[in-house]
Amino acid sequence: MCDEGPRISVKEYRFAEEQDEQEREERRSELVVLIPEVLESQYGMYVWPCAVVLAQYLWFHRRMLSGKRILEIGAGVSLPGIVAAKCGAEVILSDIEELPQCLKNCERSCRINNLLGVHIIGLTWGQISPNLLSLPEVDIILASDVFFEPEDFEDVITTVYFLMKRNPDAQFWTTYQVRSSDWSIEALLYKWKLKNVHVPLRSFNADKEQLATSPLPGRHTIEMMIISLAGASHT
Repeated sequence: MCDEGPRISVKEYRFAEEQDEQEREERRSELVVLIPEVLESQYGMYVWPCAVVLAQYLWFHRRMLSGKRILEIGAGVSLPGIVAAKCGAEVILSDIEELPQCLKNCERSCRINNLLGVHIIGLTWGQISPNLLSLPEVDIILASDVFFEPEDFEDVITTVYFLMKRNPDAQFWTTYQVRSSDWSIEALLYKWKLKNVHVPLRSFNADKEQLATSPLPGRHTIEMMIISLAGASHT
């Protein structure tokens, strides 16, 4: 019996500038991203609501991305990282080293979007691995919905802290879904001398149930924040 491989469904995400009545006659900027999803139960095989919100933030701020070195952690199908790469950033995609199927998903997303120069590495949160040590300094760290399991929270934070100590001006852009009022990272941010700024979704046109011509984020409660070293001057 032959192995047919995983069943894959390709979804399209279309990001575009919002226009008022006077601008609708003009051609608007638009970005189309294709994301292959594997029809299995692993977390990293699908686009989650938080990923679409973070991708919208990147699209909204696309003019500041050119030339930036960006690392996406827990990338999975990599929608935010793919958007960043298409907007001119130098992107590194990463996911858990012990889950090669998630790294294959990163590769599929790059291939289908003709992004052959994107680096993909295995990076397990909380581990000082050779891959982590070999990373160049990054300007922006991306993550969507990595604050999912409370037991992983500090591993994520320590990895981010390690990267920020190498470049104190780096920022961590992250979106998360509010699942429990009892879950918080405030104590961990204080412990690791980090600060966070809440980013209202309306400030980047993400306060709606449908984004990028997709039904996500739906009615899920999504929040976004930017984390940086407590002593850094930017906000």
